[in-house]
Amino acid sequence: MLRRIKSERAGLVESVAAWSAGHRAAAICGWLLVVVLALMSSALFPGEQRGATDPGEAGVGQAMVAAEGDGDSIRENVMIRADDPAARRSVTEDLVATLGRTKGAAADIGSPLGPHGERWVSKDGRADLVTFEVPGPAAVYEGHKAAVLAAVSEIRDRHPAAEIDQAGDSSLSSAVNDGIQGDMKNAEKTSLPLTLIILLIVFGSVVAAGVPLLLAGTAVAGTFGLLQTLGRWVPFNSAASAIVLLIGMAVGIDYSLFYLRRVREERAAGHQVREALRITSRTSGHAVVVSGLTVMICLTGLLFTGVDVFKGLTLGTVLVVGLAVLGSVTVLPALLATLGDRIDRIKLPWLGRRRTAAGSSRAWTAVAAQAVRRPALIGAAAVVLLGALAIPAFGMRLQDAAQTESLPHGVSAAADAAVRMQAEFPGVPTPARVVVSQDTPEVRKAVEGLHAQAAASGGDLGEPITAVAVGKLLEVRVPLAGPGTDAVSVHALKTLRERALPATVGKLGGVEVAVAGRTAMPYDFAQRINARTPAVFAFVAVLAFLLLVLAFRSPALPLVSIALNLLSIGAAYGVLVMIFQDGRLESLLGFNSYGGVVSWLPLFMFVILFGLSMDYHIFILGRIRERRVPGLDTTASRKAIVDGIGASAGVVTSAAVIMVGVFSVFVSLSAIEYKMLGTGMAMAILIDATVVRGVLLPAALALLGDRAWNLPRRTARPGGRVRG
Repeated sequence: MLRRIKSERAGLVESVAAWSAGHRAAAICGWLLVVVLALMSSALFPGEQRGATDPGEAGVGQAMVAAEGDGDSIRENVMIRADDPAARRSVTEDLVATLGRTKGAAADIGSPLGPHGERWVSKDGRADLVTFEVPGPAAVYEGHKAAVLAAVSEIRDRHPAAEIDQAGDSSLSSAVNDGIQGDMKNAEKTSLPLTLIILLIVFGSVVAAGVPLLLAGTAVAGTFGLLQTLGRWVPFNSAASAIVLLIGMAVGIDYSLFYLRRVREERAAGHQVREALRITSRTSGHAVVVSGLTVMICLTGLLFTGVDVFKGLTLGTVLVVGLAVLGSVTVLPALLATLGDRIDRIKLPWLGRRRTAAGSSRAWTAVAAQAVRRPALIGAAAVVLLGALAIPAFGMRLQDAAQTESLPHGVSAAADAAVRMQAEFPGVPTPARVVVSQDTPEVRKAVEGLHAQAAASGGDLGEPITAVAVGKLLEVRVPLAGPGTDAVSVHALKTLRERALPATVGKLGGVEVAVAGRTAMPYDFAQRINARTPAVFAFVAVLAFLLLVLAFRSPALPLVSIALNLLSIGAAYGVLVMIFQDGRLESLLGFNSYGGVVSWLPLFMFVILFGLSMDYHIFILGRIRERRVPGLDTTASRKAIVDGIGASAGVVTSAAVIMVGVFSVFVSLSAIEYKMLGTGMAMAILIDATVVRGVLLPAALALLGDRAWNLPRRTARPGGRVRG
């Protein structure tokens, strides 16, 4: 049964590639038609993009506000500092008066000039605060926003000696959104030229370098077209776009490399183009399909989190990998058949002649030879090295960056202003948002009790506490101690949820209360992720194990694969902790450490890397298995390992360099979350392609011997092969 399934799969890939090579125009035009239809699909299914809902209580509050359909409360804060108290108060008076003349652009203005004005003055008395709503609806909101920005700018011009900082919902959200959009543009501008340069070095030919870019670029374009359509039903945000873009470029180019390298080898061996393509589709093509399926299956593990933002990210990455696999077994053989020997046209000086010929890597052959000669010693040394790198991971603190901590200092005026405001008025830039299901006199009276709770909270809850109607709801802003996501902030959040609210609004019958905001959302998100992580890990590991057992007819190889993946991922985790949590390389990488690692990153890295690393693993094992004949003595078996490593080293190294280069683009982006992702992914892939695949894998295979390739006798059946 196993043999029949595997043969059918291999035959399907080979026959599809053969048809494409024999019907080149149809295959190429068909692929382009698929991409064009994907890009045009959004016009066929018009509608608004679905937004994501946060998990936990924060998500409940968000959903309550969204159900009103009147938009959310948008509140801005302006802090005034001046050495002369009289001059400071004069600026405050001028600002309040100017905002009052904006014809309704600023509402519910709070300041030291109104009732309980002391709540709008810093504890040391050196700063005044003015807070106000920027009312909607959407049709007039942008005009109101422009009016209040102009008013604040006017005050700055009239009082140049005063320090005036603005930070709030609109200004901080704009800073983050601008940062994300800027990062996306930078990723697009940087990734393509960088990838092209690496491909030119790898192939030494402009034409050969252009083929992988063509496949990857069209797969990414088609994916984004489909996401515009599917985004009506599955939430997909702009933050996921950069991840899908770079993963799509990485896997699309990897799969092309596997094909191109094998075609070159077969052509160098004397085969005609059609025969070379047939052999390539049966070996590298089959490896691409198996590895692509593994990547997609691993990615679906993210759905076990039940988090909305991961649904869109999973859909996007699965689509882009699926299209890359489809293109590699359809349009790629057609392109290679069309180009023939012209694939090596426009060679680069010094590189062209050297890169055209395919062969084994002398360096990696020598490394693998040493590993199989002394597998226990060298393997143990590599394990100790990776184990040492992984040790800091045991002290990892999962903590999301606060909105004021995501961007490095000096990048955003609003973010820098929020940091200064946080020092004088803790919690004001990003307060907790208490959503109350009713806005009645009884509710308003209960909310007033929060001032007494804040005074008795020991600094956990701050002032000013404000309340504003949002449709039929009441939204209450409560400043919390801490920058927003650290242990101090979480303790303050629990004080609000578990003590202050039950003692006030919670006493009212029939009133629903939910706490959202920039502290509650990441806290609830992290709680959900931590609770679901074991299920995701188990799902990915078990399915990857079963798929590899099916592919290689051996339980030992999947177990070794899982162990090696865990070692490389653990080492990457340790590097993340050393750099970002401990604050090393801040100036070099351009970030400000906040003492933690983004809560979703370890899980996301595990899922992505577990899938992507299988590309190299399956390709290398396929090459080794081609050279291995059952029943060989130990010397011959170890030679097959060394020859397989040497033959696959060139393409694996090239693919790894491209992937490391692509993910390194993240490091150049502004948000610390992207920098962590890029550093972790690039480091894990680098470790995986060198220490793991070049040293640990041959050492492990040498130690296992024939046991690595066979099912236990009771369950073993004749089977096919997975080749690379």
